[in-house]
Amino acid sequence: AFYGDLGAGKSLFCRAVMRGLGVLDDVLPSPTFAIIQEYKGNDCRLAHMDWYRLSDPDEVEMLGVCEFFCAPWIALIEWPQRAEQLLPSSLITITMCVDADNPDYRHIDIRR
Repeated sequence: AFYGDLGAGKSLFCRAVMRGLGVLDDVLPSPTFAIIQEYKGNDCRLAHMDWYRLSDPDEVEMLGVCEFFCAPWIALIEWPQRAEQLLPSSLITITMCVDADNPDYRHIDIRR
């Protein structure tokens, strides 16, 4: 689950994770408008989700997102605060913020 303000680098970080897991697609667009983009990696499937435009947990749940929370899927979720009660217990949270003194730097906190 990726937390952070607009422009913190959540989508960029997700793309790096996808590349690291073997996604070979030429383009990895942000799922802001599609909400969920599916990819094939090495020995896994990835679902890159962006819940920013969704208004409540019911709207998120209607998309069937829970199917992406078990193998062979790895779910990368931007704006998970829209429906935190749906998130699996095996969650890893990544919180990103822009450095106040240098906007090219990011502070990243990763927790399990």
